[in-house]
Formats: sequence, C-alpha cells, structure tokens
Amino acid sequence: MSFNNLQLIAPLLKALSEAGYTTPTPVQEKSIPVILQNRDILACAQTGTGKTASFALPLLQLLHQEPEAANKNCRALILVPTRELALQVAESFSDYGKYLPLKHVAIFGGVSQHQQVKALREHVDILIATPGRLLDLMNQRHVSLNGIKHLVLDEADRMLDMGFITDVQKILYRMPAQRQTIFFSATMPPEIQHLSDSLLKNPEKIAITPPSTTVELIQQSLYYTEKQNKSSLLLHLLKDETITSVLVFARTKYGADKIAKNLTRAGIRAAAIHGDKTQSSRQRSLLNFKTGAVRVLVATDIAARGIDIDDMGYVINYELPNQPETYVHRIGRTGRAGAAGTAISFCDYEEKIYLRDIQKLIKQTIPVVKDHPFDVPLMHAVEQAPAQPAPWSGRKKGPGGSRRGRSFLQRI
Repeated sequence: MSFNNLQLIAPLLKALSEAGYTTPTPVQEKSIPVILQNRDILACAQTGTGKTASFALPLLQLLHQEPEAANKNCRALILVPTRELALQVAESFSDYGKYLPLKHVAIFGGVSQHQQVKALREHVDILIATPGRLLDLMNQRHVSLNGIKHLVLDEADRMLDMGFITDVQKILYRMPAQRQTIFFSATMPPEIQHLSDSLLKNPEKIAITPPSTTVELIQQSLYYTEKQNKSSLLLHLLKDETITSVLVFARTKYGADKIAKNLTRAGIRAAAIHGDKTQSSRQRSLLNFKTGAVRVLVATDIAARGIDIDDMGYVINYELPNQPETYVHRIGRTGRAGAAGTAISFCDYEEKIYLRDIQKLIKQTIPVVKDHPFDVPLMHAVEQAPAQPAPWSGRKKGPGGSRRGRSFLQRI
C-alpha cells in the first residue's frame, strides 16, 4: 500500500513525496478513504501512529474541492488540548498543503491574542485551536463557526483529563449540526464514549492499538510489594546512582504529585507533570528532565504523551495500568533509537488482575525480582499455585456474584 492508492490529489502526493513519505501508517490507510467520503470517524489511536496526517490530508483535499462559501467563513475546525499540539498540527497542514491555496491559523492560550485576532480578520479555511482560547475569542466575537463543515476533535481523552470538556461542549453548541465530525482519542473512558455518541452519526470505527510485542532491547522486571511500601521501594531502587533519567508512571494526578513530593523530600530531584499543571510548568519540568536538572519525572499516561526522549534509560510503573495496551505504550518510552532500556513494574495485591492481562497481551511472563527489602513472598506462591475452590469466607456473595464474598487468595 502506498499513498498513491488512497485517491489523494497530485498536490498532496507531491508534498508527501518531498517530505519522504511513501507508505501510509495503519491509521492513515484506514482513515483517509473514509474521511474523503465525508463520513464521520471514531478512531482510537495513540500519539505516534500518524493520526495528524490521517485527517489533515483528506481535509485539505475536501476543502480544495469544495466551493468556497460566499461569506469566506472558516470551514474546518481542529480542536486540540495543548499549545504544543496546536503548533504541531499547524506545521503538518503547512507541510502537506504547501501546493494548495488554503490558509490556516492556530490559536491558543498562554500568549497575547493580538496577532491571533489579526490573522483571523483575514480569510482562513482551517482553524486549529485549543478550547479555552477559542471560546474566549468567540465570546469577543472575533470568531464565527457558522461556516464549519468539518470538525476534528484530537486527543479527546486528554481534553477530558485537562478539564476542557465543558468548554468543548459550549463550542459544539455554537456550530452547525450538519457537518462531518472526526473524533480521535487514545482511550475511551465513559465520558469520552458518551461525548462521541452524542456527536457522531453512523461513524466508521477504527482502532489502532500499540503492538502486542514489546521492544526486544527493553529489559522488564517485576517487584511484588504492598501498596503502602511502594514509596520506600522506589527510594530503595533510586539509591543506585546509575539509574538516571527515570520516567515514573502514576495512575492519577494526585498520585503523581505525591510521588514527586516524597522524592524531593528524600533529596532526589523530581518533578510531576499532569493535566492540572500549567502549560509553562509542564514545559519547564520537561526541559529540566531533558537537560538532567531533574532526575525523575513523574507523569500520568496522558501527560506523558508529549515526552519523546531518545536516551531515557528507565521507566518505572509505580502503579500498573488497568489497560494492558497502556503498559506497552509506557515501556516503549525507553529503549528508543536502538538503545537498551529498562522497565520496572511494582505490583500490589489489587493489581494482580492487571498483571495477568498485561502478560497475556505481551505473550510472556515478566521476570520477578525476589528477596528485595519490601518483597511479599506470599504473592510469589499465589502466582504459582493452581486455581482452587474458594474456602468459605463467612460472608454472602454480593448481587450478581460480586467479589465481596470471595476469599483473600482469590481476590489477589
């Protein structure tokens, strides 16, 4: 399969050829033909799968082939969660649309609105925007969405994590109901699923999951421990000064902050990034991590998407993810550019079910490190023991066969 097989027009193919792109990624191969048919799309795809080109290329073609509206209003809106992504998407439209007479502008917060307002006064075909700044300019009557025919929501789950969904809903309420909607999200929590259901009309559903096999150069290991001992175990591992440039994954924003504070209190240079941090704070923490001023960066899954560091030696899963594909995505942050990498995972009793799902996906058993100071030998024994009927726990099973009546061994 090549881009020549996707019914793209000559100006786009020329731009792709000059950029050195010949073969579409799976998400591009599946999305581009559907978007060219003006159909809605619900796509589940991680950052790094080529999703920007999967909507930018067909949108450029559709807009080029459509008759321009008499009022010269913007015809396509791409909503993104961050300034960084807005700039990245704008750059992609510049690269792919260099031979088309279409104009785009990116608007985002954190900077003066003067230049953005000035750009909006001219004819704009494609508007790339973060929700907060767009809503602000709409309320000031600098932006009208009456002419929108194509809407893209990119990284919808990250917008949820950053608290933008209410702003997004206000924006959607003020644009035409008759439009094409393209919905991208790396995960599908209930709130995002509900939003997509309310927006999309008979969508084509596309799922691009991370590969089920992990990078061979990544050395994986597993530490069983009690939940309350994870902080001590992390400090124990970081006594090894050869462990530098460590990315620690937490499941929640509160957890990320707590881990970073505990490390700082122990004299280890650490910072946390997540959706509640300001943009300048996230950029500063990431820069400090890249330069070595910060040894440990603690991140939630969504906030970590902007991290792309070739020589990162270690990833530590302080908490195992509840989606096995997320584990693959996490550990893929190390071992890049042909370098060796190490992925360490902590596992408490409640996370054993997540561990089983992860090992099933990657088709291997993660080696267990035993006899460390915070080890739980019982968890090793349970791992090896065959399944047995649960002993009587003394409590009735909850409605529908809940786990409330199961034995302690079964619950782990």
